Amino acid sequence: KANAYDIFVDTVRKVILLLCLLLIVIELSLRCVCQLCANHTCETTADGACWNSVMLIDGKEETDKSCLSPSKLKGQVFCYSSRNVSKRNCCFTDFCNNETLHLHPERPLEEPGWSRLQLTVLILVPSCLLCVGILLGVFVVQGHRCAYSRARKQDQEEPLDDQMLMSTDKSLKDLIYDMSTSGSGSGLPLLVQRTIARTIVLQETIGKGRFGEVWRGKWRGEDVAVKIFSSRDERSWFREAEIYQTIMLRHENILGFIAADNKDNGSWTQLWLVSEYHEHGSLYDYLNRYTVSLEGMIVLALSVASGLAHLHMEIIGTQGKPAIAHRDLKSKNVLVKKNGTAVIADLGLAVKHDSSTNSIDMPSNHRVGTKRYMAPEILDETINITSFESFKRADIYSLGLVFWELARRCSVRGLHEDFQLPYYDLVPSDPTIEDMRKVVCEQKLRPNVPNQWQSCEALRVMGKLMRECWHANPAARLTALRVKKTVSQLSAIKDVKD
Repeated sequence: KANAYDIFVDTVRKVILLLCLLLIVIELSLRCVCQLCANHTCETTADGACWNSVMLIDGKEETDKSCLSPSKLKGQVFCYSSRNVSKRNCCFTDFCNNETLHLHPERPLEEPGWSRLQLTVLILVPSCLLCVGILLGVFVVQGHRCAYSRARKQDQEEPLDDQMLMSTDKSLKDLIYDMSTSGSGSGLPLLVQRTIARTIVLQETIGKGRFGEVWRGKWRGEDVAVKIFSSRDERSWFREAEIYQTIMLRHENILGFIAADNKDNGSWTQLWLVSEYHEHGSLYDYLNRYTVSLEGMIVLALSVASGLAHLHMEIIGTQGKPAIAHRDLKSKNVLVKKNGTAVIADLGLAVKHDSSTNSIDMPSNHRVGTKRYMAPEILDETINITSFESFKRADIYSLGLVFWELARRCSVRGLHEDFQLPYYDLVPSDPTIEDMRKVVCEQKLRPNVPNQWQSCEALRVMGKLMRECWHANPAARLTALRVKKTVSQLSAIKDVKD
């Protein structure tokens, strides 16, 4: 195919070259009828003209046909007629003066013919445009063939067989399970993602944020969540899609990613991120509406800790996973599932660690996230951004605050606290970094742990766990895995059993 394509392109080039040469040769000279020349033919340069005239001499018409050189043609003196005395005609194509003029009867003077240059442009431009059009057509067709061939070669291990994957009897859970067990662990093929995204029907808005909007959508009767970014937030959309499709990231306590696609609605481009839908919404919304039992608190806390431990963990191997730090962990970025467990969402600010080069894949601005949940070392800018452990420890600080929100809503013997955000009594509702720095770094204050928690063993352990998570010294904080193990042991405590 490649040889045939090369031959075709070479042939088109030769045709264009021949056309140009032919036109150049034609342009070199102009041949005219000449009454007084040998063979009744004369030649002049391309910028000359053929001359045809008739004059009234002694009552008789005398004709003349010859060539005009460019110097004689200048000003076109030889082309002007004198009414009833002479008629002259200059023309610019080969043998165009092969016509006998007459003074009587009077006829309208003929307009001079097109110039040599005009005729050249008339012939050359359409010919070249035609050839260029043919070449462009060939390049486009060949480009599509090459892209298709590359796609087929690159996807031999993960075929884009959407007919098989998208059969009508398959649910989203089936599709995700098929891909999770196929060994890729990084999500559905791009063609399947696009097919799903473009057949979703949006139902209602369920949230808004700095990135855009979140909608509930329907795909084959199933609910999905659609996070819609504006085109100006393309980097955020691309980053989050990239993180979600990290190999081996899929986990029961990480939001289930389904698809990423860009959709052009005619006036602007929308960037879609499609994920599993959880009707309870965020942990923030859930705790505002409901209290939780001791067992429910432990299930939620354990699932958040498990999700964070999976993010932080590096899995070594050909199908391995890099360690990932969230950098914006808070109750609004944790979603509650129907079964009472939780998933960590919103990975747009996450960073990945490449242990082979000890490099961190992150934006240049390290002060990101939600101010209220920022660790003290981020607030006072003492964080070591060259160490990936620093970002993991900052996540643990935020985890301690989420646990505090959760424990306040735990109902023990009918007693519980109202829902509040961390530091609600110490900073304004929309605090600045300076507000948080004064409270967290200078005054070294932390959210209040109520005294009544001491009467419940599970809450007492949770309080101790929080303090170890939000310790001022980052190195003294627990790891996500240690937090997970500690919370998992809470279910064995007597007051939880009772």
